[in-house]
Amino acid sequence: MPSKDERIMMGNEAMGRGLVECGCEFFAAYPGTPSSEILTAAVGFAKETEAKMHLEWSVNEKVAYEASLAASYTGKRSAVAMKQVGLNVAADPFMRSAYLGTKGGFVLIAADDPGPHSSQTEQDSRFFARFAKIPVFDPACPAEAKAMIRQAFELSEKYEIPVMLRPTTRVCHARQNVSCDQPDSLNRAPYFEKNPGRWIATPQFIPELHRLLNEKIEKIAEEDAYRPRCFTGDKSKKEFSIIASGVAFAHAYDLLDDLGLSGKVDLYQVTLPYPLHKDFIEQIRSQYEKILVIEETYPVIETQLLDLRVQGRRTGLIPNRGELTPDVVQKALEQFLDVPPADTAPPAAVKGKRPSLCAGCPHRAAYYAIKTTFPRGIFPSDIGCYTLGMNFGAIDTCHCMGACISQGTGFYFAYAGEENPPAIVVSIGDSTFFHAGIPGLINAVFQKARFILVILDNATTAMTGNQPTPQVGIRADGSLGNPVLIPDILKACGVRFIRECDPYDMDALSSRLREADRYCRSEEGGIAVIISRHPCLLDRSAAGTQLVLAVEITEDCTGCEECLNEFECPALTADKAAGRVVIDENLCVGCGVCVSVCPMGAIVAREK
Repeated sequence: MPSKDERIMMGNEAMGRGLVECGCEFFAAYPGTPSSEILTAAVGFAKETEAKMHLEWSVNEKVAYEASLAASYTGKRSAVAMKQVGLNVAADPFMRSAYLGTKGGFVLIAADDPGPHSSQTEQDSRFFARFAKIPVFDPACPAEAKAMIRQAFELSEKYEIPVMLRPTTRVCHARQNVSCDQPDSLNRAPYFEKNPGRWIATPQFIPELHRLLNEKIEKIAEEDAYRPRCFTGDKSKKEFSIIASGVAFAHAYDLLDDLGLSGKVDLYQVTLPYPLHKDFIEQIRSQYEKILVIEETYPVIETQLLDLRVQGRRTGLIPNRGELTPDVVQKALEQFLDVPPADTAPPAAVKGKRPSLCAGCPHRAAYYAIKTTFPRGIFPSDIGCYTLGMNFGAIDTCHCMGACISQGTGFYFAYAGEENPPAIVVSIGDSTFFHAGIPGLINAVFQKARFILVILDNATTAMTGNQPTPQVGIRADGSLGNPVLIPDILKACGVRFIRECDPYDMDALSSRLREADRYCRSEEGGIAVIISRHPCLLDRSAAGTQLVLAVEITEDCTGCEECLNEFECPALTADKAAGRVVIDENLCVGCGVCVSVCPMGAIVAREK
């Protein structure tokens, strides 16, 4: 390729490109929207440019962070990527790494999800960075996110400190023209300098390391390179200033132009919200009477300004929850600048359709078998596309990655003294099991809990883009790894009841579930595990190996709609005029599972 070109890239692709260009040699991640495509892009760009890089999908964010951090100890540039709730999983090494520091540049990409669009929380990772005393960059667009990768590496190496880059969903998934360069040729030989007082850091060393960390943050706050950029007004509104960061800045910049106020009021873009530039804080306090801060999601900049004149999240001018969409920012700007609100009619409400498992999804069959086998059951579950089992009453709880197994233990002991307690059926995906389910399973076995654990094994991480799991044996770059098999892990954890079943055979799965329940209630009982194994149909190779049936609905259909309400396959729809159910041939994959669902026997299937 030429030495430099320009391409339209998604924000995640731009960040992946930035890592490759900056000479990053170790990059680990765990998939999670909105960050998933960063590592995939880095794999592609590393191959294209022949950059020497180790890239891996780690089993969880904590492991990814720790592995990448160790690589930085040798002087090599390294990085780790995850979504905001993934940082919760990596919190332990994240917090300590601020004290111990780094050698080679170390960049953490924590992609936030204001709204949220696909997360349990809409937490602000910039607050986490401030809590840990780690600098954080806040990009406003894909090109800026790529440029900040380099700034983050350089800042990390200058102060030997981890540096966070915090894109949000709108940056990760937006597209923009991005300049591309050849990767840096750093050619750094790995060298780990042994220093127990730093890398081991028992409590006697912590106070001194904390003092040094505070000094680093103080110095970074004095770096003029990270002073907020001012788009100066013409002094017609000299008492006003607007301070914004991230996508909120991009919205504010465009909206001021739409309102005819571009160039009328001082607008500041904060690219490094923590630590906020010291002199900038003093400038704002002394120069302006009315100050508006627009930022997602928490008041990180506001709380550092420490001025009662500041309006924003804390005063309620900026909502304290939800995404800062252009209409939200416009309303705040109009109110702050005393501009008459635009006379625009609100858009007509559009009735949405709730998300549903794909047609032919094996999880739907598994959940139908679970809830019909145990109508009184308690069903803890977990994070993944299978969480949509809640739509038809097959899931009762969903907390965080791996929590369902621990909750199964809690439910068991809560009901243990009751006569004829309900069956407890825990469900977890294969990728989530590797991520965070194993410790909970070990604890459940050790504590002598008794419940059924159904591992929904579709041989992929389906919700975030079909990344491979350790059991599949394929690494991030497509090369072969050493497969780690779920049955082997179960045996090592002390599980004595292990069965496998294809959920498409719902009669067989129901039989396995009843057998598992008898085992749990027997004298020698314990944890009973059923592996519900069928590949995800979004994997084209898997779909090509599956028997496809011709499914029809006969005249016996009474329109009771049990198949719609209790099974909820998108390929089944109600024909209200005819008073019956019909099949959408464009959506039906021919799995034939719905044949077992119809109480009238009106759904039939034959081999094509």
